[in-house]
Amino acid sequence: MANTSAICNSFKQEILVATHNFTASTGNTFNLALFDSDATLGASTTAYGTSEEITGTGYTAGGKALTSVTPALDSSTAVCDFGDISWTSSTFTANACLIYNTNASNKAVCSVAFGGDKSVSSGTFTIQFPAAAATTAIVRIA
Repeated sequence: MANTSAICNSFKQEILVATHNFTASTGNTFNLALFDSDATLGASTTAYGTSEEITGTGYTAGGKALTSVTPALDSSTAVCDFGDISWTSSTFTANACLIYNTNASNKAVCSVAFGGDKSVSSGTFTIQFPAAAATTAIVRIA
């Protein structure tokens, strides 16, 4: 089993029927949940589920809500960004994460594989999002 980084296929169709709204102040709530190396997150993931979600000190099932930044255009690419997110005073190991829409039946947006297990022991686990640019944004439509 392996986690891969991908925009979820179901998300690609769902944006065309207005399932997801990323507008910062009036849009949907998007969460980020962490998963272990036994998960199989990737393009075929359709929704958040608790199977293979991590457990540990400082982490709650379902993950945490993300702070959205209203989508914008970078040249001809639509980009979406989120504020960095942290779990403090934590002890756990994560291998990947899933961003999902809590207002739309927990529908999946994208998965991100960390390239291996990442651990924290009585510390802070932080996910830093890349710049909202055409070649780096976590969610981008070209």
